[in-house]
Amino acid sequence: MQYRKFGNTGKLVSCLGFGCMRFPVVDNDQNRIDETKSIPILHHAIEREINYFDTAWFYHGGNSEAFVGKTLKEFREKIYLASKLPPSEIREYSDMDRILNEQLRHLLTDYLDFYLLHALNKGYWNHLKNLNVIGFLENAVKDGRIQHIGFSFHDDNDTFIDIIDAYDWEFCQIQYNYMDTEHQAGQTGLNYASQKGMGVIIMEPLRGGKLATALSKEAAELLKSYSPERSPAAWALRFYGTSLRSQLY
Repeated sequence: MQYRKFGNTGKLVSCLGFGCMRFPVVDNDQNRIDETKSIPILHHAIEREINYFDTAWFYHGGNSEAFVGKTLKEFREKIYLASKLPPSEIREYSDMDRILNEQLRHLLTDYLDFYLLHALNKGYWNHLKNLNVIGFLENAVKDGRIQHIGFSFHDDNDTFIDIIDAYDWEFCQIQYNYMDTEHQAGQTGLNYASQKGMGVIIMEPLRGGKLATALSKEAAELLKSYSPERSPAAWALRFYGTSLRSQLY
């Protein structure tokens, strides 16, 4: 496994992280994680020396955090755990403390290495800002419940730049792949965050699996003509690795 220095955090993070939003499920019910299939997948990631695991309050109907915490408890000291504050659940300042404390209980840990404001857009950002979310995050760092502050993002590039300029963030998470270089934050936002010294996490490098399993026949044949032995997933990850290597972490 290759590792990258993650912004200015001093952490060395595996180039490939593990997102905990799409575990195998029982009877096609996204709220019921199939633990018999999912536990070996997480263990395989550990064996391959992946050290960044990303979950969230809403994943798998609220069951991802508890499953991840239980399954990775024995590996806690060798991995980084990330979870996210859900803006739609926040009505007042005290909700932020309550939810973070519940997340720590779910994950069976005293602290989160990385904590993100989840899926920020202009509305969510203004809502949380008005409730003093920055004060909450800084207090949680001071009392040891979280170590590094960031956000994930789903809106236009202008909003992305506004959010970055509003605070000295340590990292962000954006959607980026060879089909989405101009989507949301896009390449421009990626460059801007990198210039700020932020760590950048890429979500959807395979576009939710579509770049691995749902290419058109013409696209699949074109990729195969260039390199018969390379899979569509490998092409997508190669783009992710080569185009971002000089910018990420």
